[in-house]
Amino acid sequence: MKRFGNEMRVKSAFLFVALLLALAAGCARVGPVVAPSSAAKPARIISLSPSTTEILYGVGAFERVVAVSDYCTYPPEVKQLPRVGGWNNPNMEQIASLRPDLVVFSDAQAQFVKDKVEAAGIRTLAVPSQTLEDAYKSIELVGRATGEEEAARKLLEQTRMSVEGVRLATERLPRRRVLCVVDRVPGTLRDLYTAGGDSFIAQLIRVAGGEPVSPPSREGWGKMQKEAVVTLDPDVVLDLMMQPQTGGLAEDTLAVWKELPTLRAVREGRVYPVRDETVLHPSQLVGASARRFAELIHPEAFEKK
Repeated sequence: MKRFGNEMRVKSAFLFVALLLALAAGCARVGPVVAPSSAAKPARIISLSPSTTEILYGVGAFERVVAVSDYCTYPPEVKQLPRVGGWNNPNMEQIASLRPDLVVFSDAQAQFVKDKVEAAGIRTLAVPSQTLEDAYKSIELVGRATGEEEAARKLLEQTRMSVEGVRLATERLPRRRVLCVVDRVPGTLRDLYTAGGDSFIAQLIRVAGGEPVSPPSREGWGKMQKEAVVTLDPDVVLDLMMQPQTGGLAEDTLAVWKELPTLRAVREGRVYPVRDETVLHPSQLVGASARRFAELIHPEAFEKK
């Protein structure tokens, strides 16, 4: 991996962008993803990705989770669980000591962890993680692997309905051009990484009544400089770069974007920092993310009562 394969600036942003670049580098699934049989219902589960931890909670299998990655924040109960390391370098000795019978992670992590875990005799599940349809498929696969098929079916139905509800609410609204920034140099507008194409975030922006603007990219994730942002001149900017909001590392995000005072989104006050890490995760929370995006892209139609 290139620059994002090194030490992250902020753990959540690194996790997300590393996943994107891993997919772009060709380490996404190379064949159909098949969930392990639930014949032997796993009693001890480890999750190495925030999205899979969220799905395990959603299908009712969280009480069997015995450890999570360093980056998992939802549900709040993860605070009580052991942490087994990072996105591409989990602590295998610790994992083995916890005696799991299933380890779950995203497909983009598979090249780093799958063989190591299976060499220890532990069953694995790698779930797809790039598109909105992948988020739906992941729910199904996790439900099957954990023996919670019925709960997964219901969760999948609810998730699809929540996304579709936002789509219906925005289908007659004007399509505002949205620049979605998933990473950049903190405190500056250097090295902007944006969501576009068929990435699940870009798909959610379309559901929310926006049209993503981003450099052309086969993978759906592009790097750009601030001069290119001026050329694109988006109506709305969603700044999803995760960072501490207190202490010496905190920034004034709106002040940062005032580096581009002529930008339409800046002039009209449509630059929105989004600091909820779950919007970066392809799980059942995509419906809530779509709603959040819609409220920001079309606040006149989604005024909170």
